[in-house]
Amino acid sequence: MRPTLVAVAHGSRDPRALPAASALLDRIRELRPRLDVRLGHIELNRPLLGEALREATGAAVLVPLLLGRGHHVKRDLPAATARATHLDTRVAAPLGPHPLLVEALYERLLEAGWVPGAGTAVVLAAAGSRDPDAAADTRRTAVLLSERLGGVPVVPAYASAAVPTVPDAVRALAARGHHRIAVASYFTAPGRFAAQCAAASPGPASAPLGDHPALARLVLRRYDEALARQRTSPPSPPSSTALEPATA
Repeated sequence: MRPTLVAVAHGSRDPRALPAASALLDRIRELRPRLDVRLGHIELNRPLLGEALREATGAAVLVPLLLGRGHHVKRDLPAATARATHLDTRVAAPLGPHPLLVEALYERLLEAGWVPGAGTAVVLAAAGSRDPDAAADTRRTAVLLSERLGGVPVVPAYASAAVPTVPDAVRALAARGHHRIAVASYFTAPGRFAAQCAAASPGPASAPLGDHPALARLVLRRYDEALARQRTSPPSPPSSTALEPATA
């Protein structure tokens, strides 16, 4: 039997967050029906990660449903695996940056009504972190998204803990002559920060990534990558190389 895939969500008081995570896991199970796929939360929602690990047996791979390196990936997840002494555990890299995420961001923007043209710009709205590696990962995603949009300017901005804020980024782009500004929601699930960032958009604001098919494929990619490595502590920076077909 292959190790259990434990998808680790942050957790949110928003009642839409848990159904969104559950829908993503359903897509993952459709892609790989024989794989044991479970959900654990860092906080705020059940099951908590510790509960999910206590119920697992044998071996498990923790795949963070987080979009970059930061405190949760570097500290909380390794600490949780250290407490799960009954399991052979590995921690996968966070989801971002990666071309599959960019594809999901692009399609969510199209769904929101975004169209290219003169004066167009995009704010990539992320949660924010004090960890410089997390900011570097978000900036890398902004570069990749700009390339996917054909060179449209994409500015990373944050809901907390980092600058610029989304309103500040919107004002800066407007001052540079961009009169058609959209917000790309760089969140895996609905929540307070996602809603706050969307409300600051003067134009289209995309939905969180949710159960986008590219996200499900990426979770399995990170799972497979973790199995291919030896047991690790905090994961090394995730790959953001050219998009390759994902196998299910």
